[in-house]
Amino acid sequence: MGNHAPRRPPPIEPESALHPPEPAPEPAALEAGRLLFAQECRFIAAAAEAEALPQEILPEVAFLGRSNVGKSSLLNALVGRNALARVSDTPGRTRQVVFFALRRLMLVDLPGYGFAAAPKDEIRRWSRLVPLYIKGRAGLKRVLVLIDSRHGFKPADRDFMTLLDQAAVSYQIVLTKLDRAPPDVLAANLAAMTAELASHVAAHPQMHLTSAHEGLGIAELRAALAALA
Repeated sequence: MGNHAPRRPPPIEPESALHPPEPAPEPAALEAGRLLFAQECRFIAAAAEAEALPQEILPEVAFLGRSNVGKSSLLNALVGRNALARVSDTPGRTRQVVFFALRRLMLVDLPGYGFAAAPKDEIRRWSRLVPLYIKGRAGLKRVLVLIDSRHGFKPADRDFMTLLDQAAVSYQIVLTKLDRAPPDVLAANLAAMTAELASHVAAHPQMHLTSAHEGLGIAELRAALAALA
């Protein structure tokens, strides 16, 4: 998968989209991303309590989003594997903070927020754990906040964005399921989200547009994460 020519997201129409997605990386950056994610990606730990979080040994990038937004699919697409992270149509499958290590970067899969098919005590536990992780990891370089490109920001997304602003943790919006979004809906959502991001002090001003199913934007996201490593 990593050796295929990268697929760029389609152009966004109309011009009411205030900002484009991330500019196309230079070939050297794309190659650095390909090489990083071509490495073995190892499972390190799964923590259900703060005390079980592993020692910080690498720079970390965390993946955060509503239940069923496509976190596991995106992680699998980035590393070119089908089963690194569990994929399910049932919201709430990721019930712990899960750590996967590349040679120079730790990928952290956080439990989804919003509706989840899980016992209430588990939901309460991970609802406490995720903010503790976000506020307490010195090596956390960026949080990728995944948003379904068909829907834009929801109240629960805004709650976590405010938490990240208050914690002064850098974060960037990654739109998922680009292949399922009608162009007019996507353009309207991009314009609204970009305008709203201007009021969030810890947010990166530009967004990544991705489709794990079609491979859109994956090479560009790899390049951006390689730069953080």
